[in-house]
Amino acid sequence: MNKLATLLLCVLIAGCIPTAAPKPPLEGARIGGPFVLTDQNGRQVSDRDFAGRYRIVYFGYTFCPDVCPTDVANLMHGWQLFGKTNAARADRIRSIFITVDPARDTPETLKAFTANFDPRLVGLTGSPQAIAAVAKAYGVAVQIQKPTSPGVYFVDHTNAAYLMNPDGKPLALLPSDGTPQAIADELGKWVR
Repeated sequence: MNKLATLLLCVLIAGCIPTAAPKPPLEGARIGGPFVLTDQNGRQVSDRDFAGRYRIVYFGYTFCPDVCPTDVANLMHGWQLFGKTNAARADRIRSIFITVDPARDTPETLKAFTANFDPRLVGLTGSPQAIAAVAKAYGVAVQIQKPTSPGVYFVDHTNAAYLMNPDGKPLALLPSDGTPQAIADELGKWVR
């Protein structure tokens, strides 16, 4: 057999061998864990309520003047865009907004906030201790700034949107500060 024929045979055989699926970038990371919080309807919710579903998990606060609402809008638009071409896969996702400001983010406040983005968006709050524990489990740093006037303050926090698998394990970070298309593309890589 000549060299060209051998090369073509190798290319054809290599094309028939399945390639390994790409490894999720956060696979094996210690991010996430059990929690019990209160949703925007005042109901107690635990991580087990989302078992079997992919999860988009974002930490923020409703009084945030710019980054949080922009990120949440991008995430919801990306999820909705993904759903236009992948409806069944998009239905396997639950989007969760966890407050880092439980003093001001009551269930009622969260209900008004989440309603602005998508009726399926779940808003969660809890005691300061419960929020601190879940933030720590997700590697989210939180620093409440000194009030500028009574009840008016900012909260510095890690800006990350996690995509978790149906078992609650981390898969990837979503580009919440990117375009909805970039978010939809990232969902398309990992949601099956």
